[in-house]
This record gives sequence, structure tokens and C-alpha cells, in this order.
Amino acid sequence: MKTPLVLRLTALLLPITFTVIDAQAASLRCNSKLISTGDATSDVLSRCGEPVDRSFLGYKQVPGERYGETMEVAVEEWIYGPWSGMLYFVRFEGNRLSDIKSKRSGN
Repeated sequence: MKTPLVLRLTALLLPITFTVIDAQAASLRCNSKLISTGDATSDVLSRCGEPVDRSFLGYKQVPGERYGETMEVAVEEWIYGPWSGMLYFVRFEGNRLSDIKSKRSGN
């Protein structure tokens, strides 16, 4: 039985679609200012102010600029809130915002 061309193309493009979706930047509104993944720690501080908590999580190996090169960067997590009953966890890798997560606060 032959597989239709449309199904074969869909199977090939499906992983690409998920990669593009994952590559989108996460963002968080702090008062009237916006922070997004890729922002520097200094930008987040100036837009959102001092977090309620900061935690140093350790170090992470990341690819360097040259092929085969790796670098070790510091990983931190800052917590903001609660804002409207939500806590916001912002993670930095090498002084760049890498992830934003939220959780309903237990108060």
C-alpha cells in the first residue's frame, strides 16, 4: 500500500512545527513593562524590581561559540509575586532570562 504524499510530508514537517513553537519567547508583564526570554538580569531588575527571593541553583554546561567548545554558566531562579494570586519563577542561565513559569500561590 502506498502512503499518500500529503501524509509523508506531514510526518516530515511535524517535528519542525514543534521546534518552531518551542522557540517562541516566553514573556511576563511587570506593571506596565514586559520581560522576555533572552533579556539580561539587569533589564529584568530595572523593569520588575527586586524579586521576593533569589536562589543560586549551580552551574550548567552550554555550547560555546566554536564547534565542540562548551562553557559553564551560572543558573539562578528569581521569584516574583504573588501578583493576582500567582507566583512567577524566572530562571537565568549566564545572566540571560531562559525560562518563565507561574504557579498559583498557596495564600
